[in-house]
Amino acid sequence: DVLPSPDGPAPSVSITEIRQYLRAQDIPFHDGYSCLHTPSLFTGDRRDQPLSANAPFTLFINKTTGSFLCTATLAEGTWQDFQANVEMRHRGVTPIPPASSEGTEEEMRQAREDARCIWERALPLWELLDEKETKETKALFGISQVTDATLKRFGVRYLRTARSLVFPWFSPQDATLKGLKLLRVEKKGATITYVEETLPRFDSYRNLFGLSLIGRRDTELVLTGWELDALALHQAAGVASVALPRGASCLPPTLLPYLEQFKRITLWLGEDLRSWEAAKLFARKLSLKRCSLVRPGNLQPRPLEALNQGLNVTKILRSALLASHKSIISFRQLREEVFGELVNTEQVSGVKWTRFPELNKLLKGHRRGELTIFTGPTGSGKTTFISEYALDLCMQGVCTLWGSFEINNVRLAKIMLTQFAGRRLEDQLELYDEWADRFEELPLYFMTFHGQQNIKTVIDTMQHAVYMYDITHVVVDNLQFMMGHEHFSVDR
Repeated sequence: DVLPSPDGPAPSVSITEIRQYLRAQDIPFHDGYSCLHTPSLFTGDRRDQPLSANAPFTLFINKTTGSFLCTATLAEGTWQDFQANVEMRHRGVTPIPPASSEGTEEEMRQAREDARCIWERALPLWELLDEKETKETKALFGISQVTDATLKRFGVRYLRTARSLVFPWFSPQDATLKGLKLLRVEKKGATITYVEETLPRFDSYRNLFGLSLIGRRDTELVLTGWELDALALHQAAGVASVALPRGASCLPPTLLPYLEQFKRITLWLGEDLRSWEAAKLFARKLSLKRCSLVRPGNLQPRPLEALNQGLNVTKILRSALLASHKSIISFRQLREEVFGELVNTEQVSGVKWTRFPELNKLLKGHRRGELTIFTGPTGSGKTTFISEYALDLCMQGVCTLWGSFEINNVRLAKIMLTQFAGRRLEDQLELYDEWADRFEELPLYFMTFHGQQNIKTVIDTMQHAVYMYDITHVVVDNLQFMMGHEHFSVDR
């Protein structure tokens, strides 16, 4: 995915400007946690009438980016699209939801069709041929304690041919099937890994699994990083629970409107320090004052594990820590976190490289908030090495943003794809699509700058990427090109 280039970046808008504009246009609104709520421009018949404060407030404007989503019609767009539609309404013209490109429209239609075919072939787990197969399947996924009633409530099925659990994505509007997630287990010796696949592709898969089961009056919610955790939470504690589409790797801003109705959100994303870091990051997006976090620890594993171990899930939820703490705290409040760091020294070291054991000895791992500078003469292989180094982390789910000011993105992507495939694709072109499809699934983004740039523009783009895609690793290649060669002052 390529972020906007300097010639056409989305103009940033402040929350003050948004409020002033809405007041000037007589559009009623109220302040939510991460969005402003207004009546929708895309529903109702009278186009020449001002928007009524009695109409349902189904249009949400993101306070950070200005982009909007109408949950009644699924119309979405930028702040500029919103203003254009307000102007059209003043002229008595029916506002038109910003259209996605025809290609995307066709892809989504095809994905929905594929999802429907798979869904029809999948069976509820309790309808498998015999009890033995059901038991074995449940044991394989570690859900022996999850009841049929829970699986039925969430609509989970099993696809025999792919040996995968199937989680549906139903539209909150009309309960139609919009997509699916398939989950299968791969065993290598004693280690078990879970492999996920989504229809449509992950960047269009905006499902909060379990959302369609939540009532309008629910005010408390537990946000998990995995569908099976959402099942376990509902069964063990009877709480409203949903799962993020890509686990602890990101919280897409387009999902924030669906979380606005909750006065209290508890984030219980997993059992390692990466999910704890992600929970703190997401709480800032959701508004700290309504969020609580479950700290990972031996007695507080992920929800499914807690259910399997017979732990008191309600008690764990009650012990969640408030996300917003005061500016000055005592050691007593830090005590548990310090203990957690001592117990998990390996995880505190960061994400290890799988291809560079020597580098792990030097740097321990990739940690947020650290700056690493690689230097070397021209042609010594800095770019080649760093693309391999970044790819290694990206393949482990570290959301990565590349700013290549020296070589263009096509050439960089070619280098990375070759490293990813581990073969010369120019000699095996018939394999290109297969590897490109797998490469496309990585949480990897490129900035489209080239040559010398204004620092502020670059920083703004990075900040935008961090908010939109939860980027945790930024690569700048290289500093000299970004700054320009001359005027090397201390400030720069």
